[in-house]
Amino acid sequence: MQKLIITAAICGAEVTKEHNPNVPYTIEEIAIESEKAYKAGASIIHLHVRKDNGTPTQDRERFKSCIEAIKDRCPDVIIQPSTGGAVGMSNVERLQPLDLRPEMATLDAGTCNFGGDEIFINTENAIKEFTQKMIELCVKPEIEVFDKGMIDMAIRLQKKDFIKTPMHFNFVMGVNGGITATPRDLVFMEESIPKGSTFTVSGIGRSEFQMAAMTIIMGGHVRVGFEDNVYIKKGILAKSNSELVEKVVRLATELDREIATPHEAREILGLLPKGYIGEACK
Repeated sequence: MQKLIITAAICGAEVTKEHNPNVPYTIEEIAIESEKAYKAGASIIHLHVRKDNGTPTQDRERFKSCIEAIKDRCPDVIIQPSTGGAVGMSNVERLQPLDLRPEMATLDAGTCNFGGDEIFINTENAIKEFTQKMIELCVKPEIEVFDKGMIDMAIRLQKKDFIKTPMHFNFVMGVNGGITATPRDLVFMEESIPKGSTFTVSGIGRSEFQMAAMTIIMGGHVRVGFEDNVYIKKGILAKSNSELVEKVVRLATELDREIATPHEAREILGLLPKGYIGEACK
């Protein structure tokens, strides 16, 4: 079984200090939280950025400053910018961090109801626009799927060369409007991806560690962090993203699954040499 890649989603776009006062906003806060998560065992930092007042932004320069600050503290960590941004942002806004040529970035593979009047819109043409830019800039997509139909979309686009293989998926489970976070549905999602693909699981809210334990057993990889859940256990706020990462490490240790270093994560995900799609990206 592959070593376990842990991703830390340190702040997201929606969670605030009102939810948990330890959610990072500033460049320094984001860098400190990233370093703590990395030292706890995370190989990947899934990165949203905020203005100092907590407002989500996709500003290229803000991403650049945050990435540089993180790299100063943990040079070998994999930084995975979000191209999802926040609900209501334009495609032009969302695409900005790709200009920095990160190793990886997220690719949302469909539209999802996020509750109330919020709809996270990702049309087929928008997905193609994002994938074409990722191919052009040699950025590997982590394919974000909130339901099984989004896996099907990714497979269709892969057959048309909009997405290169091997594909890496993130199953986001337990979101309002998406697939539920249950053992049945996790098995269903895992059995729906092509052979040779890898997958990470993000359990939302109280399902975070239940899904993490199952994923560790199944040979997948795990994402935790304040973006998905602000509690270390029921009713107790986590003091840092590192507490959430440490809990996954403890689960993995009990289940005899070794933790991947950033270098090992790059090998598993096909990021070595940088540019998973051929000579032009080396």
